[in-house]
Amino acid sequence: MRPTPTTRQTRSLGALRPLRSRALATAVAATLGVGTLAACSTDTAAADNSGTAQAASDTATTDADAADTDSDAAAPVDAVAGEDVEAALAANLAYETGETDVDVSSAVAISLSGDTATASGDGASAVTVDGSTVTITASGTYVVSGTLTDGQIVVDSADDGVVTLVLDGADITSTTTGPLQVADAGSVVVVLADGSTNTLADARTSIPEEDASGTDVVNAALYSTADLTIGGAGSLTVTSAAGDGITGKDGLVVTGGTITVDAADDAVRGKDYLVITGGTFDLTAGGDALKSDNDEDTTAGYIAVLDGELTLDAGDDAFSAATDVIVGGGTITATSVGKGLNGDVSVVVGGDPTLTLTATDDTVHSNGAVSVSGGTLTLASGDDGVHSDGSVTLSGGTLTVTESYEGVEGATITFSGTDADITASDDGVNAANSSASEVWLLISAGSILVDADGDGLDSNGSAEMTGGDVVVYGPTMDGNGPLDLDVFSISGGTLLAVGSAGMAVEPSTESAQSWIAGNLTASAGSTVTITDASGTELTSFTTPKDIASVVYSSADVTAGSSYTVTPDGGTSVTLTAGTSSLTGIGGGPGGGMGGGGMGAGGQAPGGGGGQRP
Repeated sequence: MRPTPTTRQTRSLGALRPLRSRALATAVAATLGVGTLAACSTDTAAADNSGTAQAASDTATTDADAADTDSDAAAPVDAVAGEDVEAALAANLAYETGETDVDVSSAVAISLSGDTATASGDGASAVTVDGSTVTITASGTYVVSGTLTDGQIVVDSADDGVVTLVLDGADITSTTTGPLQVADAGSVVVVLADGSTNTLADARTSIPEEDASGTDVVNAALYSTADLTIGGAGSLTVTSAAGDGITGKDGLVVTGGTITVDAADDAVRGKDYLVITGGTFDLTAGGDALKSDNDEDTTAGYIAVLDGELTLDAGDDAFSAATDVIVGGGTITATSVGKGLNGDVSVVVGGDPTLTLTATDDTVHSNGAVSVSGGTLTLASGDDGVHSDGSVTLSGGTLTVTESYEGVEGATITFSGTDADITASDDGVNAANSSASEVWLLISAGSILVDADGDGLDSNGSAEMTGGDVVVYGPTMDGNGPLDLDVFSISGGTLLAVGSAGMAVEPSTESAQSWIAGNLTASAGSTVTITDASGTELTSFTTPKDIASVVYSSADVTAGSSYTVTPDGGTSVTLTAGTSSLTGIGGGPGGGMGGGGMGAGGQAPGGGGGQRP
């Protein structure tokens, strides 16, 4: 039973949505073992389930840089920090997968021929032909082949059974409506016969608007009002000159096939959910490539990709979900004018997917929570690489941000196992949101390399490092610093932060692990070595840019001891651990969430070249 809805305020223009209760679902998910997804309605995909580190936070500071109206929004209260794929699926409406392995020996054969069609076999009486309109009125299995030059197939079955359509060389075009429409059925399965090539072409030049009565408007080449499953080992090419490619007004599941869509609006849309467990996709959309937009039921409106190979080109978002975007497997390559992965409540990535995303706006965006526990993500953004109005939890996998305005941004940011390589034209990592009750940055594990022209690591609240390996190549201009952290303690791990000196800061003197900090002049390309008093090398690195300050901490640094930092061809400096020799003015409170940064269409320059010591 779904929880009794209450109301909560969301970010979207003050609209009210029901409160989404995840407590029970999360508890249930915690008892489940990690397993392989089976083709049934209630199973979920395996995912890494790394623990999420937690930290207490100082009260967030409220002074912030100028930001757009999205940037300092409070996160949805039902977003769950650090959620994994299994838990995210369990918290949502269970998806239903129809059977695509069917016996066609007793199926009704529907033969399309120009502007008419014929039906044969037992059950053919359930098929009526009126000119170029073929209507199926009962559940059963139907094999469709041939060409319909300007007509449609309509499924209008009053019984609760399954209507299975096997497309075996079907080519249907319509200039007046969607060529394949499900008006009524218990559920529908579209099977792409092995080796077959099938085409649905919606040649309408305009789509009517829905009227006040709420009557369904057929706005897609393949349009279904019932739960829809698409699978098989054939191919399906869908074109829509004015509307969507494939739309399911209930749930839509795709299990296989080779699917190509070119749509003026959204390519593939499942209102209650859109779940992909297999198949090969080449989607081009004037709107969103993948979309789920039920914003009235908080357990619906989600997109889940658990396997498959997807190539997406979107005029708006690559993924757009009213609630969650869940990625547990597959290979995804997406280019979008809007955002890449956009989940209103959360974006959850786990398991072993490979994502290569290029977006003019944020490549990964949520109003609530972003959680990455596995996979390989390569992101290029004209705005933020990863952005959340609430929490960002990076507990596993590999994250590479090749270009961005800000690399990773959220009210609370936890690195607890992800290997990250972040390039940003402004801040590399920025924990900030003046509307949030908590603002903090926690690093407990993982390998993090930051190359930033703004602040390297920035937190408007507290910052804590308990483990991991962090290298920051910060700005060359004095208006920003490698570290811009209000309160920063370090008790473990290895930290190297270099860059300009004007705003450079060091960890707290009360930190459990000691550190050195001071001014140093070294040119780009120089190799810098840090040694102890006996001449033993602690680390060395080659700086990709001019630097004027250095901060270093590791378990090998002893409070009160002397350490020498030597750039090749330059002047060495000797620093005392636990005592800062920085002469810049130091960093104050960090900047607010940019949230719009360079704005849509902004082009962040490529960076990189940083080397881990």
